[in-house]
Amino acid sequence: MKSVKDYDTSKFEKDVSVFGVSLTDQQLENFLVYYEMLTEWNQVMNLTAITEYDDVMKKHFIDSISLIKAFDVRKKVSVIDVGTGAGFPGLALKIAFPQLEVTLLDSLKKRIHFLDAVIEKLNLSGVKTIHGRAEDFARPGKLRESFDLCVSRAVANLSTLSEYCLPFVKVNGCFVSYKSEKVMGELAAAKGAVSLLGGKMKEQIEFQLPDSDFDRNLIVIEKIKKTPATFPRKAGLPSKEPLK
Repeated sequence: MKSVKDYDTSKFEKDVSVFGVSLTDQQLENFLVYYEMLTEWNQVMNLTAITEYDDVMKKHFIDSISLIKAFDVRKKVSVIDVGTGAGFPGLALKIAFPQLEVTLLDSLKKRIHFLDAVIEKLNLSGVKTIHGRAEDFARPGKLRESFDLCVSRAVANLSTLSEYCLPFVKVNGCFVSYKSEKVMGELAAAKGAVSLLGGKMKEQIEFQLPDSDFDRNLIVIEKIKKTPATFPRKAGLPSKEPLK
C-alpha cells in the first residue's frame, strides 16, 4: 500500500470544509486506507465502477458526508444504512463522525466481508454489519423502529426505498434518501406510500457537490407515526409492486 504521504488530500479537505467539517490526520488516513482497500478488493469483486482517487473522494466520500446538510450527524445518534454496498454512505459517515452508532445492512455476503475487513483494519468501534434483506430485518422482534436515522444511496424509486427504510426508523426519527437526478416526479409518486408507512415528506435539499457540476438531492422524510405491521411486504414485492 502507498503511504498517506503519497496522496494529496488538500482538495478533499477543502471539499469537506464546505460542509463545515474538518478531519483529523487519523480520519484522513482512515479514508485513504478505505480507498486503497476499496480499489484492491474491487479487482476481484464488483464493489464500485468509480475507482480513480479524486472521483472516489468526491463522488463517494464527499457525497456521503453531504448528509450533514439534512441531519445533524455530529450528535450521537443511531443510524442504519440500508443497501450499503461498499459502505456508502454509512461507513464513510462513521469515519467522519465517529460518535455515530452505525449499522450497515446489505444482502450480499461478499460486500459484508469487505466491510468487516475495513472496519477491522481501521479498528473502528460502534459500527456493525448485517448480512440480510431489509424486508426480513425490519420485522417486529428484529430491528424494527430501532434507529434515529435511516440512510440509503441504493438505486430504487422512492416509494420502494421508503417501504424498505421507514420501518427501521423510530417515531420522530428520519429517513434520508440520497438521489442524484431531478426527482420531482418521483417525490409526487411516493407521497401516498410515505404517508401509508407512517412518514411525512419534510424537505428536499438540492445542491451540487463542492467544486463540481454533480447534482445531488437529499430527500428528508420524517417518521410521524408507527409503520403498520403489514409493512414491509415479503421479499421482492416492494420493488416489483411499489406502493402508490
